Amino acid sequence: MSAMTLSEDIRRKIDRELQKYPPDQKQSAVLSALALAQDEHGWLSTDVMDAVAGYLGMQPVSVYEVATFYTMCNVKPQGRFKIVICTNLPCALSGANQAAEHLKRKLGVDFGQTTSDGKFTLKEGECLGACGDAPVLIVNDRRMCGFMSNARLDELVGELSEAADRGEGRPGLESSK
Repeated sequence: MSAMTLSEDIRRKIDRELQKYPPDQKQSAVLSALALAQDEHGWLSTDVMDAVAGYLGMQPVSVYEVATFYTMCNVKPQGRFKIVICTNLPCALSGANQAAEHLKRKLGVDFGQTTSDGKFTLKEGECLGACGDAPVLIVNDRRMCGFMSNARLDELVGELSEAADRGEGRPGLESSK
C-alpha cells in the first residue's frame, strides 16, 4: 500500500463523483478520480494511482490499466503544458502533419518528448472530434484550438510560454523530484 494520501480537497471532489454511481460501483468513478488527482499532482505516479485505488477500494492493477489506456492520463512527468495534436486522416488532409512538424521544430522536441525547460510536452493524438476545425490540438486536456496555422501555433506557444514563466499550467517536472 502506498504512503501517498489524497488531499482533503481531492477526496471531497471524488466523493462528489461517487454520488453519480450506485454505492457498490465505486470503481465507476476511477477515471474522474484519476483526472482530479492528476490535476493536483501534474501526473499519475504509482503512489498517486495506489492512493486512488485505496480510496475507491480497487486493486491497484485495475487503476493502472485505466491510467495507461487513456491518453489524457499522464503516467510520467509532463511539461506544464501538454499539447496533443490530432494527426488522424481528416486533420492530416487539412495540414495537421505540417502543423505537427512546425511544432516539433519550434519546440525542439519530437512526439512524446518534453522541452528541456519543462514547459511543453508534445504528443500525437487520436481524433479530437473537431474535424471541421482541422488542424486541431488540445492543451492540457482542456483547451481545444482549431484552424492551427503556423502563425496561430507560434502565437499559442508564445502565450503558453509566458504563462509557464508565471507558474501557470499543470505542476511541471519539478513536482516529480
